Amino acid sequence: MSTKVFLITPPFTQLNTPYPATAYLKGFLNTKGISCFQADLGIEVILKLFSKQGLTDLFNRIEQNAENLSPNSERIIALKDEYLKTIDAVMLFLQGKNPTLSHLICQEDFLPEASRFAQLEELDWAFGSMGTQDKAKHLATLYLEDISDLIVDCIDPHFGFSRYAERLGRSANSFDELYESLQQPYTYIDELLIDILHERMRDVNPMLVGFSVPFPGNLYAAFRSAQYIKKIFPDVKISMGGGFPNTELRSLSDGRVMEFFDFITLDDGEAPVECLVEHLEGKRSLNELKRTFALVDGKVTYIDNSACRDYKQSEVGTPDYSDLLLDNYISVIEIVNPMHRMWSDGRWNKLTMAHGCYWGKCTFCDISLDYIKIYEPVAAKLLVDRMEELVAQTGQNGFHFVDEAAPPALMREVALEIIRRKLAVTWWTNIRFEKSFTADLCRLLKASGCIAVSGGLEVASDRLLELIQKGVTVAQVARVTSNFTEAGIMVHAYLMYGFPTQTAQETVDSLEMVRQMFELGILQSGFWHQFAMTAHSPVGMYPEKFGVLKETEAIGSFANNDIVHIDRAGTNHDKFSYGLKKSLFNYMHGICFDYPLQDWFEFKVPRTKVPHDYIYNVLHEEDSFTVKPTAKVVWIGGKPTVSYFTKNKKGHTFELAAFTFHDKKESYTIQVNKEQGEWLVILLQQIAVTPDNKVTGFQQVKQNYEDAGLEDFELFWYSKPVNTLREYGLLIL
Repeated sequence: MSTKVFLITPPFTQLNTPYPATAYLKGFLNTKGISCFQADLGIEVILKLFSKQGLTDLFNRIEQNAENLSPNSERIIALKDEYLKTIDAVMLFLQGKNPTLSHLICQEDFLPEASRFAQLEELDWAFGSMGTQDKAKHLATLYLEDISDLIVDCIDPHFGFSRYAERLGRSANSFDELYESLQQPYTYIDELLIDILHERMRDVNPMLVGFSVPFPGNLYAAFRSAQYIKKIFPDVKISMGGGFPNTELRSLSDGRVMEFFDFITLDDGEAPVECLVEHLEGKRSLNELKRTFALVDGKVTYIDNSACRDYKQSEVGTPDYSDLLLDNYISVIEIVNPMHRMWSDGRWNKLTMAHGCYWGKCTFCDISLDYIKIYEPVAAKLLVDRMEELVAQTGQNGFHFVDEAAPPALMREVALEIIRRKLAVTWWTNIRFEKSFTADLCRLLKASGCIAVSGGLEVASDRLLELIQKGVTVAQVARVTSNFTEAGIMVHAYLMYGFPTQTAQETVDSLEMVRQMFELGILQSGFWHQFAMTAHSPVGMYPEKFGVLKETEAIGSFANNDIVHIDRAGTNHDKFSYGLKKSLFNYMHGICFDYPLQDWFEFKVPRTKVPHDYIYNVLHEEDSFTVKPTAKVVWIGGKPTVSYFTKNKKGHTFELAAFTFHDKKESYTIQVNKEQGEWLVILLQQIAVTPDNKVTGFQQVKQNYEDAGLEDFELFWYSKPVNTLREYGLLIL
């Protein structure tokens, strides 16, 4: 076949699900009638390597050059036959095709074990909450990591499961080291990659090959692949786009890069790729390309062409996952962190609710770049249409919305639309912990299939949150995480240490806030990141405002993003890393809350100034009963059966209505007087989430009540029967 565009994700990204960039672009190219084929070479290399034939070749290669092996590598080679016997069965199990193998794996005398299994002693208790399948997945992951250690030790020091030669790509101001490594003979992993690439190139026969490079760990393989295409298929043009060039290559000037790539595009890829295709078809001149680096008169030149418009989110089509080997991805469980586990376990369809970030103020973030700066939400109906299309195409009903921060109002509309259409889907996303996430909104999200959210608590200190311009306080974050937890939605917090001017006292106080939130059960998962200064963030652009000095000016001829800096006012942040991570690991498993914070560190730290019951008190502050007149009232419970009866009390006769409801777990009944009952029957029909109903406002509900001649709406609305309905699905949004 002959195809215009061949989109490639080079090794390695996640192993459980395709990185979505090529699927997004293919979906767009479909709307333009441009033929396109896509491949995730990462999963293809892994499948070739981790097979009986792949390991046979690997062991043969190692045995030819077996010198100065570590004891761990010697052990794995001695167990070669056990690895060859088990590898195909384990890979099938991790692909979900051989689930009964879990019983055998869990007996712990099936898999050969090397150094990765040494940590099992510590982890045994962590499996208390894990089923057989999960425990087996974790053991199988350790088994693959043992083989990975062998590869690093004996064959290819750059190998890593979800990254490859990452160090070569990590903000290399100069192209020299990467260029030098590309002149070396192929490694074993390179050979596997090039074999697959050659076969694909022959089959697809493209006019343009586009590499999507999201991370530093994909960079080396992209250059290696491009180098091969240039040599063997010299007529094919090659471009690169994706997260890495978008952040790191914005000031590219090294002409040697263009020995590998003809074009490098920045930011949203739809319009630039369409322009490239038109250029290669002779319909557009070189200087009419969009946001693209090209070689002009021997010099790397950036062609902006801002007059050529970008596509709106409603115009880019539905991501298209065809061509990708969806049944062959593997689910691994590397660490027992609930959110990372979700990341790497199971197949997720990736979608975006809104382009960019609706907040766009955080000072550590690249808010000057278009991918964050230009905010544009997608209409809820269109989003749910895309969800239905993807379920039909992939057979998978799990969705990961990959937003910078999903907007609460749009999440509400998407949830209502999912419930209206009676879809059974599972979804999770990234949010800001802002006060719009009320208890009722969280319950609505849960009812629509939301199972988890992640968000930045960053430095749990109000002074630093203000400096970051996060727009939240620790107390607000605590209330919101409590609302999500109460609704049954898992919460993961991104935590940061080492922000400019942060003191040791603030780091310890931040840890104490985190400890209290885990102890009270309002956080289930978290991860500490050390602050990194980037060129396109406010801190990177105006360091003097944040009391830091740039040690390096990030202007080289190649990658420019990370900046080494000196924090004059702050503390030595590196030394806190181990203690913060170790304490968090224990808190996530519900233990060691009573340990003094000093115990996590091997050096003297200040005592915390945060009261031991600070978060508890925040959560137990009185909630005001006020409801905004503009709030929406919806009913997500079932349809009741209603009966009317009379009751005598002290010579008076009362006419009453009894409502019996059945939800998934139980049945319950409420009683109100007959007039209120007749009004309530109509209201529940009006506010049920159905395709025909318009959303009703709180003010309208009150007006209807009074128009029906009923008295004292407030007394009725805060009465015991209505409070019972509030518990079972009467929501104010």
